[in-house]
Amino acid sequence: MSIRTFLDLVIDRKASDLHLVARSVPKIRVDGELISTGSVALTPKDVEEICLPLLSQEQKMELKSAKELDFIVDLNRAGRFRANYYYTMNGELCAAFRIIPFKTPTLDDICAPNLLFELAKKQKGLILVTGATGSGKSTTLAAMLNEINQTQNRHIITIEDPVEFIHTSKNSLFSHRNVGSDTHSFSKALKYALRQDPDVILVGEMRDKETMAMTIEAAQTGHLVFATLHTNSAPSSIDRIVDSFSLSDQSYIRSSLASSLIAVISQNLLPKIGGGRIALFEIMLNNIAISNLIRDGKTHQILSQMQIGSAQSGMRVMINEIQKALNENIITKEVAMRFNTKNLNLMEQS
Repeated sequence: MSIRTFLDLVIDRKASDLHLVARSVPKIRVDGELISTGSVALTPKDVEEICLPLLSQEQKMELKSAKELDFIVDLNRAGRFRANYYYTMNGELCAAFRIIPFKTPTLDDICAPNLLFELAKKQKGLILVTGATGSGKSTTLAAMLNEINQTQNRHIITIEDPVEFIHTSKNSLFSHRNVGSDTHSFSKALKYALRQDPDVILVGEMRDKETMAMTIEAAQTGHLVFATLHTNSAPSSIDRIVDSFSLSDQSYIRSSLASSLIAVISQNLLPKIGGGRIALFEIMLNNIAISNLIRDGKTHQILSQMQIGSAQSGMRVMINEIQKALNENIITKEVAMRFNTKNLNLMEQS
């Protein structure tokens, strides 16, 4: 068995992920569902023999020390994968691989709403793209940066762990930075990014309050900043950021977000009837009313404001997007209920 055999299978089956776990059958994820690739479970030794040859000696030392490792596997023209190695009980090595398309997606490719084209034209401020792991955040961000690259002359710095989509500079100029090999941390990269004459900064993940503080500062100092969070709505995203700070700092952070935040795009990938998946977007646009709610710590009222302003501004609420997909027979009632996190009533159109 070789890792290339498994990764080729991911490409051939149009899967998104590969999982190699000791004492389990190798599995791939197709349209959001895990599928077994055989009937024979891998032994701990199998996993090591399949996975370790991909690593340099330095990476092996880092894995041994940190007990986990993120890196990129590049199969030349066949495909690129984001890999994560980790250990489970009894010191058994496991691995997860996620495919990264070679072709940089466009906003049309992901059937993005027109509002995302307008957001890509913004000159400064903070745009958050949020969602669970595997919800398509990286693809949406890549598509928005691609739109900027096609239409504007800007210097774009991406800070990721690891770098996923590699953009070819067209009208814009790209500087890709990989946390670990090109910089020591997100927060340090952000600190020095402000001295590198950027117009646009992508922060692959806001993991700690230092990175969050630097991200907000960059947005306040005249840069367009994109960042991600593993949250499922605008209110929870704002709360996650504010709650990361001490009580004495939270008022300042709320005020900073109220003035710098442009939008929160929260998304889900839902299995479609007949195969494939559809991206559904919940979009909050910061306006005077929402800005006041953020500043006053009344995030629980934001969803109501989004619903009030949806007709005029184009804001979207996830439950309405799920209902629309259900009515148009794009998804099943079972899928709609599974992604209905608010437990609101859904009605099938007869």
